[in-house]
Amino acid sequence: MTQTLAKTTSSFAALGRLLRYARGYRRQIIAASACSIINKLFDIAPEILIGIAIDVVVNQEESFVASLGFESAREQILILGGLTFFIWAGESLFEYLFQILWRNLAQRLQSDLRQDAYEHAQKLDMSFFEARSSGQLVATMNDDVNQLERFLDGGANAMIQVLVTVVAVGAVFFVLSPLIALLAFTPIPLIIWGAFYFQRKAGPLYADVREKVGDLSTRLANNLGGIATIKSFTAEQREAERLKASSEAYVEANRKAIRISSAFIPVIRMAILAGFLATFTVGGMMAIQGELNVGAYGVLVFLTQRLLWPLTGLAEVIDLFERAMASTRRILDLLAEPVHVRNQADTPLAQPVKGEVVFDKVGFRYPSSGAGIEAISLTVPAGNTLALVGATGSGKSTLIKLLLRFYDATAGEIRIDGQDIRSVSLKSLREAIGLVSQDVYLFEGSIRDNLAYGRPGASDEAIIEAARTAEAWGFIQALPQGLDTQVGERGVRLSGGQRQRLSLARALLKDPPILVLDEATSAVDNETEAAIQRSLQRIGHDRTVIMIAHRLSTIVDADTIAVVSEGVVVESGSHRELIERDGAYAAQWRVQTGQAGNWQAAEAATD
Repeated sequence: MTQTLAKTTSSFAALGRLLRYARGYRRQIIAASACSIINKLFDIAPEILIGIAIDVVVNQEESFVASLGFESAREQILILGGLTFFIWAGESLFEYLFQILWRNLAQRLQSDLRQDAYEHAQKLDMSFFEARSSGQLVATMNDDVNQLERFLDGGANAMIQVLVTVVAVGAVFFVLSPLIALLAFTPIPLIIWGAFYFQRKAGPLYADVREKVGDLSTRLANNLGGIATIKSFTAEQREAERLKASSEAYVEANRKAIRISSAFIPVIRMAILAGFLATFTVGGMMAIQGELNVGAYGVLVFLTQRLLWPLTGLAEVIDLFERAMASTRRILDLLAEPVHVRNQADTPLAQPVKGEVVFDKVGFRYPSSGAGIEAISLTVPAGNTLALVGATGSGKSTLIKLLLRFYDATAGEIRIDGQDIRSVSLKSLREAIGLVSQDVYLFEGSIRDNLAYGRPGASDEAIIEAARTAEAWGFIQALPQGLDTQVGERGVRLSGGQRQRLSLARALLKDPPILVLDEATSAVDNETEAAIQRSLQRIGHDRTVIMIAHRLSTIVDADTIAVVSEGVVVESGSHRELIERDGAYAAQWRVQTGQAGNWQAAEAATD
């Protein structure tokens, strides 16, 4: 019972959260609601005029209109005709207005929600993205936002007009005949109970539907992104079956919700029939006996349908409402996700940045796995090169992520030129650092667009110079369209080595005082690696360079080499010093240069 109640109130709580979010649109909401109300009042009026017209035809000089000073029946009909024209014109005008207002509000609100959700997601630390699939996030920012838009396009107006109909028609009924009003309104409690019963049942079902949409989006995104792997393992049929399973799960979730909504309308129809029959028979008997004016009887019969038939659409409206609130919860939950990496936007990194980097007893543990680093202390003087080596998972990349504040250290501090990086703005911090990652990401677009990503508006001369330095200009020139060559999604039209050289050129064009290379030469051939090494030697003289490398041949010229093992620095020094020390680094060097005595020694050194 408690769980059911929670699900019942959650949709209205979501509506309250949405209204608080949309408080900046208060005027538009009020204007659209007012137009919906006026339109519905005009919509009800013709039924009243029909009853008055019947009264004119039957009673003529003794009719209700005659009592207003229009004695001629012809004059009364003409007056009613004129009123009918203005009422229909008014109804059409306000229908146009409410549609314009609600639809524009839906477009504006969905655009702002998507933009706010995306901008907020960009502020979240990397652990948020590691714990959630990109498909779920895309479904939230796209499909869920569109679901809310569909509700605002039509559902919000329908809900308002149902309420106005009940209140306005009820008022007319009680004025004309309190007895018939009671009979006509008898089914309404059943209809309302059915609506809330449906809402309680449908709420969790539609939450499950939204979850299945996210799962389906994730499956599609993963499969399309990994199409080469699927083909290489001839797993097309297997993946098609897995997609079918995800699709069928979505269909089944919808089927359960549809079963509830479909059962609602037949029940409501029978309740409506009861109310209509009560008005039709009891009102007819009262008119025959002279207890009720014939015109008033006509008004009641017509208004009974006007009152009750719109309630058949209540199921569809609540269906839209539940879908929209399920989506709203997901969107607003994303917006409510706390930002752990705080941005000190008013405190920039002191300029000019010299590039001294100090890791002072830095510790960090990943919440999901418990892996991380502990009490690491390293100092990189401005203009020096630090190389980090060690086995996969030892904590090298964690240091880089902490330096960029993708995460915040849980112990110790990291300083650049003496400033704690947590005390400066993220923008100034990350502008001072150029990252060349092993996992190169290129955006769909031209080579020029990708190279200038960190320095928009850069001249072609600057772009070409950066490409030359990264040993990328040669292959760019060989392409038919040169800098205008389209790289495809994630750079799929280029080789791994080409993508990595473009990534290096992109970072060099940014011209940061601190350059971070995370396995920057892992996907290039030996000749290109040597060329890149020459480039790094040139650019490393006037900037701080932090390198992560598994190929020790690429870091022999580093000022300091730190060997990281299981989250701690086990030794550090220059290449010569570490070789002479004959520790972990020297053992790994012998393995990579073929100097190990045997296979077992090589394996032990690698471990």
